[in-house]
Amino acid sequence: MLPCGPALTFVRCLVRKKNVGGESPEDSKLCRCLSTVDLIALGVGSTLGAGVYVLAGEVAKSDSGPSIVVSFLIAALASVMAGLCYAEFGARVPKTGSAYLYTYVTVGELWAFITGWNLILSYIIGTSSVARAWSGTFDELLGKQIGHFFRTYFKMNYSGLAEYPDFFAVFLILLLSGLLSFGVKESAWVNKIFTAINILVLLFVMISGFVKGDADNWKISEEYLINLTAITENFSPYENVTSIYGSGGFMPYGFTGTLAGAATCFYAFVGFDCIATTGEEVKNPQKAIPIGIVVSLLVCFMAYFGVSAALTLMMPYYILDEKSPLPVAFAYVGWGPAKYVVAVGSLCALSTSLLGSIFPMPRVIYAMAKDGLLFKCLAQINSKTKTPLVATLSSGAVAVSKRQAPVSATLTAGVISAVMAFLFDLKALVDMMSIGTLLAYSLVATCVLILRYQPSLTYEQPKYSPEKAALAASERESAVSESQINMIQENHFSLQTLINPSSLPTEQTATTVNFLVGLLAFLVCGLSVLTTYGTHFIANLEPWSIGLLAALVVSFILTLLLIQRQPQNQQKVAFMVPLLPFLPSFSILVNIYLMVQLSRDTWIRFSFWMALGFFIYFAYGIRHSIEGHRSDGDEDSCSENSGLQEKNPVEEVDEPENTNESDQFLAHERTNHYVQQH
Repeated sequence: MLPCGPALTFVRCLVRKKNVGGESPEDSKLCRCLSTVDLIALGVGSTLGAGVYVLAGEVAKSDSGPSIVVSFLIAALASVMAGLCYAEFGARVPKTGSAYLYTYVTVGELWAFITGWNLILSYIIGTSSVARAWSGTFDELLGKQIGHFFRTYFKMNYSGLAEYPDFFAVFLILLLSGLLSFGVKESAWVNKIFTAINILVLLFVMISGFVKGDADNWKISEEYLINLTAITENFSPYENVTSIYGSGGFMPYGFTGTLAGAATCFYAFVGFDCIATTGEEVKNPQKAIPIGIVVSLLVCFMAYFGVSAALTLMMPYYILDEKSPLPVAFAYVGWGPAKYVVAVGSLCALSTSLLGSIFPMPRVIYAMAKDGLLFKCLAQINSKTKTPLVATLSSGAVAVSKRQAPVSATLTAGVISAVMAFLFDLKALVDMMSIGTLLAYSLVATCVLILRYQPSLTYEQPKYSPEKAALAASERESAVSESQINMIQENHFSLQTLINPSSLPTEQTATTVNFLVGLLAFLVCGLSVLTTYGTHFIANLEPWSIGLLAALVVSFILTLLLIQRQPQNQQKVAFMVPLLPFLPSFSILVNIYLMVQLSRDTWIRFSFWMALGFFIYFAYGIRHSIEGHRSDGDEDSCSENSGLQEKNPVEEVDEPENTNESDQFLAHERTNHYVQQH
């Protein structure tokens, strides 16, 4: 029997929000030992994977040409929009769980489970695919002897499975999972070493490219490309030849090609979100997490920008090798032995990327298990290493240790990833990573929009202190006047109040914003579908398509402007997203558009994964949810628990017994503000 009974209370169970008000940073069972530098290294290592050694050549040759540097700039700006949203939540709710937790405290339990479940999928596939890539790269250095041996003696002739079981990838995953189980500080040191080597190799590539490069490779004429096409395609001299390499110059495929390249380059910046899972393992999370996310994205952009510029300067874009562009480019300029330096950098990049994929997975599993949405055994913390050991090794392998770690979650995540890397051909599954990541990005941006327009935010409830309480006395009078304004505003709703709301947020304005954000998401989905599947009709100027496009664009802009008119909460935290509501809204637009681009087969596989997730949630999670048990003690067993503990100031006036609690929070904010200034 479900804990909520009737249909209405059942729905309330699905939208109940996590209450983190009674928790303090000292309550964490994890080891709080990471510094800001550790986070930057983790973000750079996770994001700046082997893609930097491969992606630049592939995109430059087929989509962007030399303008790939602009493609990376556009992709970086789109990624920064998502990164800033993560940074604000990292400052507001410095807890383990990343997008899962942020969704839980803002929009409710069901959406949080969907987010967490998809993050787990993304990390599992990411770990497995990177492990196979590491194995393949190492095999290339050995002349493909490992692959030849396993194809001869362990060949698997089954559809959907890999050509042969990858024992090396399994060993690698279990090795790194064991390292993570040993302790987060030790893992951070290994990550910093590999990341430093990777950065040094990339600096070598950039300097070499600018030394040996030729600026004329960015100025190739269209006439030259037409003649080249005629020669390579064996056209007759009398035929009207069109260049298959674009029109030459800096943007050979036009700005549309540059944009197409940016859509691909966007995925090169995926990985920074692993920083957001470290909220309970960082010494000063409110400042370290925002700085870590922003700086790591900046470093990654500079690396991608420099490598792609060096590559297209060293070698004309149309003869770049798509699979191993850097070794071929060095051979082209006469520096063939440099390929060994590139190989070392590539293996280090794959190692840090693999560590970055394994690292956040047990922490998301641990956070969900601790909240009761996944099996409780996954929330075990090793008392010595302070890491989620079972989650990490099931994210890697079973290891017995007495170090304080989330034991079960660590082991579970490793074992699952190792099995997938061992058996499956992951090429068809890699796109499913994108759905999970993009959905998480979209929901975090949505949560920021909703959160900033709430009337009261007390996401962290401090313990009572008489000294701090004394600081809150001067706030009492303003709270009374605010409550009176709220009372007046909430009794009247009209077009006038929508366009010209009160100067302070109320429950009414918060509800209005919730509705407008939902409408915004619907319009973004419509725009994405139309511009993806209706481009032919739009290009042919079909009246219905042009009218629908215009209606969607105008509605999108009007909705944005209406949200912008609503009053924001004035509470300050260490980092806040600028340009609200425009920046989060465009982040949602970019992420949903990229989700719509994914293939039908990807969405079908995704639906099977979600079906499994919903079975676990409705069979286990909804019954064992910690928030559900907390509310069982109340009169309404499934009343909506706001994760940020929204309070109505009117109640504070009518109920004096609540004033001490309010004084505590106001004093906490005033003290934090004072500390930040000094």
